[in-house]
Formats: sequence, structure tokens, C-alpha cells
Amino acid sequence: MRVLSVDLGTSNTVAVLSAHGRAPRVVEVDGSATMPSAVFAGEDGTLMIGRDAERRARLDPTRFEPNPKRRVDEQTLLLGDDIVPVNEALAAILRRVLEETSRQLGGDQPDEVRLTHPAQWGPVRRNVLLSSARLAGMGRAVSLVPEPVAAAAHFASFPGKTLAPGQALAVYDLGAGTFDVAVVGATQNGFTVLAEDGLPDLGGLDVDQALLVHVGREVSHRDPQRWQRLLRPESTPDRRTRRALQEDVKAAKEALSRHPQTEVPMPEPFADVLVTRAELEALVRPAMLRSVELLARTVRSAGLAPEHLAGIYLVGGSSRLPLVGTMIAEKLGVVPASLDQPETAVALGAHHVAADGLSMRTQNVEGQVAATGTYPQTAPHRTGPHAAQAPPPPGGYQGAPQYGGYQGGGPGGPGASGQQAPSNFPSFPVAKETESGAGGRKKLLIGIAVAAVLLIGGVAAFFLVPSGSAAATYTAQECAQPGQADDKGFTGCLRQLAGGVADGQCVTGAGNSPAAPDQENLGVTATCSAPGLAGAQVTYIHGSSPDLLSQYTDGLLSSTGGDQVQADWKGNGLTGRYTAAAGRNSSVLVFTVPDRPLVGFIYQVNSTDQPTASSPSAISDYFEQNIQPGE
Repeated sequence: MRVLSVDLGTSNTVAVLSAHGRAPRVVEVDGSATMPSAVFAGEDGTLMIGRDAERRARLDPTRFEPNPKRRVDEQTLLLGDDIVPVNEALAAILRRVLEETSRQLGGDQPDEVRLTHPAQWGPVRRNVLLSSARLAGMGRAVSLVPEPVAAAAHFASFPGKTLAPGQALAVYDLGAGTFDVAVVGATQNGFTVLAEDGLPDLGGLDVDQALLVHVGREVSHRDPQRWQRLLRPESTPDRRTRRALQEDVKAAKEALSRHPQTEVPMPEPFADVLVTRAELEALVRPAMLRSVELLARTVRSAGLAPEHLAGIYLVGGSSRLPLVGTMIAEKLGVVPASLDQPETAVALGAHHVAADGLSMRTQNVEGQVAATGTYPQTAPHRTGPHAAQAPPPPGGYQGAPQYGGYQGGGPGGPGASGQQAPSNFPSFPVAKETESGAGGRKKLLIGIAVAAVLLIGGVAAFFLVPSGSAAATYTAQECAQPGQADDKGFTGCLRQLAGGVADGQCVTGAGNSPAAPDQENLGVTATCSAPGLAGAQVTYIHGSSPDLLSQYTDGLLSSTGGDQVQADWKGNGLTGRYTAAAGRNSSVLVFTVPDRPLVGFIYQVNSTDQPTASSPSAISDYFEQNIQPGE
């Protein structure tokens, strides 16, 4: 039996083969255990893959896509003048892996292929992956395995790490493009995902961007015009230079995982930049804290305490950052484990899942994905800013729960195959509807709940808040410390900053905003909707420490990365300055009042309705037209 497992990652792809009764081994492609998940479209229509693609990118970067998996929700890629379907780009990567595997098998093909995917991927994304496998020539013996299930199986394969029924493992997966976290429980028959969530705007690529921005601050004053040409290359030489700089920044980040300091080679006329691990950690600490906070919430949503876990397993190449392990140990009181190579853990783990315990076996990749499986009576819990919070099961996860067969049917649902899954099936959730349909239903439920809260709050505000309080003005001395907040979380000073926005849909708290390092001491917080700006919210904070507020907002801007726009603003008797930044997956605009501890910010992340973050100019225009208080 020849079994091939493939972990098609955002930056790198890893393949593992077991054949002729031998132990699983990593398939080296082009002499390396990891193959870049990159594609280059030649002018003759040929797609080059991996390191060949990276080499050709220096000739014409416009025909190069380094991370096609990150664009799985898009139908096509524009590479130079050619339009390439996303599934064909992914298929080319899988085809290169299959060709090398076949070569090592003496021309034979694997009998079975296992592809891993994030646990949060719904039927639409899984269908793209399956159709890519079909286009790659992998045949119909293709199975899908959720990445945290594969990671848990790999963890349990080590001596002394066996997961007994009733034990649970947290999987912290920090890859190049996304962050995923899951709590996987062991049952009598395999594994089940008890809770899972993720951050689509956090990964190794975002760390690279933060370091690039930092380096730019150090050298751009030498020749601002030349630096802007690097950031926005318009000629082929400039694109080549930018590509080389990005690779050097990435290499420096990786070196800082091993050494306390390193240098980033810079193109002329800029001098090389010395960067330290402490500097890198300061840049990424706010972003890493978001991941650790989400890990803690996901563990709680599974009905568990950190000390009850069998362990916290670090996977994904970016989890090598020493700061990750340190922050997890500080926050959760558990020292995480990093076994083997974090880049290969998922692909190796897919081999340890029982053959008849795989789900999502390919039935029909042209339409909805068909699947079979058994499911827990209570669906795994979702946490985090983009998911409806579900209560943990009564009493939490205690021992191996008894799971019944899933009786649902319909297109793409478990009933589509008409078969009952094997008894040792490692249960995990499969959506019964398309991602857009499921997301719409979640949004509807969340909207109803928010509307009810706002209705109650509006009635209370009618009786409790003095008429015209939103227009009241306060002195800097009166705003030096947060006063009593109303039911929406606004102090009088915050209402002066918010103006008419405070009369909209607002609630107490920070909403979906990234957590602050010292959230409890940050101050009084209120969050409002941002009408007309998809995936966005406006948060207002009245703090007692200007330095803590500045540290938090600087971290927001730094973790977002990208270009920045700055300008002055005034309104409602206040004057201040705003800074807007936009990265790959999020944008933020911070507006401050220099003589008082007040701050507001618009925070936007990619969503179904907003697939790309607004540019700094666009979010600045939105602020001036919709958020800036009027005179």
C-alpha cells in the first residue's frame, strides 16, 4: 500500500510517503523537505513551481504568485497578462509533488492520497482543494484530513505522548498565511475537534511585513523617494529589488529564531540594518498576544482549563518564534511542546490517522462535496471575533463522549453518500451548506442578538443619559481620568470624541479589536458599528495612562503594517491627528487627542463582503466623511 500525504501550505508544501511497509518519510522535492508553494506563469502558458518559480520571479515579478493558497477564495489569478484559475495553480503544485513521488516509486502511482486542510475550511474551499487534486491527476482515491486532527495524531505517535480517551490536546498552528487553533479530544475511536477558531490576518507573512516596515523606518530618511519606489515598484528592476529585499527580510526573521541579532542586507543607497530579536519581538508582540488570547478562549470554549490539557502542540513554521512559547507559558501556565519539525508535523500526522477513519472521501468534486461521518451531538464550539459564541457542553469535556450518527442529509451533507462511517472515524464538523450560506445565517443570529441588546440599551439611555450629552464639551483637566460610563460604555469625554457616532449601534467593550497587553487597565471602552465599511468597527477608549494607550495603538499600526497616511483633524471642540495603515488582510485608522487620554480607531479585517482591506487613503476618506466629529 503506497500512501501519499500532502500538506499544501501557504508558503511551503510538504509531502510524506509510506510504501512497501516502510515507515513514512518526507518526500524531498528539488532536494529539500519543503517546496515553496509558489507559481510562475511563463509567457508560453507553462506554470513553473517551487524554487524554479522563485528564480523566474526575479526576471518578471508580475508573473509570480508566492502564496496561491491565500487566494483560495478567488476564482482567478492575474499573472502578467495571463489569467490562471486558482484551482489550476494549486493543481500545478500538487502535480509537481505527484511527479516527484512517482519518480521515487519507479514510475508507480500512490494507491491513496491524503490532503490536509484547515479545520475551519467549509465545503467551498474543500471543493477547490479536491478539484485541484483531480486536475493534478491524483485520481479518485483522495481523502481530506483536518490539520489539527493530523497534528494530534502525530503528537500521539511519540513515546510517552499517547492520548488516552478523555484527554484533549490544544493545537497552535501558526503558518505563513493564517493562524489556526483547535482543541482535539481523544475518544475510543479516534479524535474529535472539540473547539476551533483562527485569525485570517495573522501569519509569518505578516511578521515579515512588520519587520520590513521597521527596516524602512531605519533607512528611508536616506532617500525617501527611492524607498517609495521600492514599496510601489513600477519598473522590472524595482520589482526585482523589492523581491530580493523581501527574501532577505524573511531570512533575517528566521535567523532571529536562532540568534539574538542579525543584519538585513539592503539595496543601494541604503546601509545594511542590524536588527535584534528584542526589536522583532516588540514589533510582533501585540499580534502574537492576539493568537495566545484566542488559544485561551478556544480552550475555555471546549469546557477545559489549560492545566487539564494533555499538552499544547506547536505546529507551523512561524511557531518557531521563541516569543510564541514564552507568551503561551506566561498566559496559560503550560509550557508548549514542539516535537520534530513543525513544518512537517501535519503531513506526517496524516499517516497516523486510521485508514478507515478518514472523512471527506472524494465522491463528486464537480458539485457539492459528499462526505460520510459520525458527528458529536453538540457541534464543536467557535470562538473569536468572527464567530458566534457557543456555550460549552454541560460539565465540559469529560472522558470520551458518546457520539451518535449524523442524520442530516441534503446536498453535500453527510447523508449524501447514504453510508455510515466506520466506528473508528475521527469525528470533526462538516458544514452542510456553502460557506456564504452558513456565514449569512450566523450573521443573522448575531444581528438579532445585537439588535436586542441595542434596543434595551436605547430604552435605558432615554431615561438615564441627559439630553444633548453627546454635544457637551469638556476640558482637558476634566478628561484626565475616566469618569462614569453610560450603558454603551461612553464617558462624557468619549461622547465628545465620538460625536454623532455614539448615537448609532454601540456597545460596551472592545468588540473584535485585538486584545491589548494590559487590557484590564487600558480604560473605559465602547465600540460602534461602521456603516458602509464592510468588516469594520469603531472603538473609543478613555484611559488613565496615555503611555499605555500609545503603546496599544502603536502596536495596532505596527501589526497592520503596510503604507501609512497621517493628517490633522478637528471637531466638537477637539483637535488631534490621525494615522491610517493598511496591510495585506486588515486596515486601521487611529485618531488621538494630544492633551487628553482619549483615542479612537477604525479597525477593518477582510471578510466575505470585503475581500481586501481598504487602502490608507480610502479609510482616511471614510473617517473624514463618517467618523470625524463635526464642528
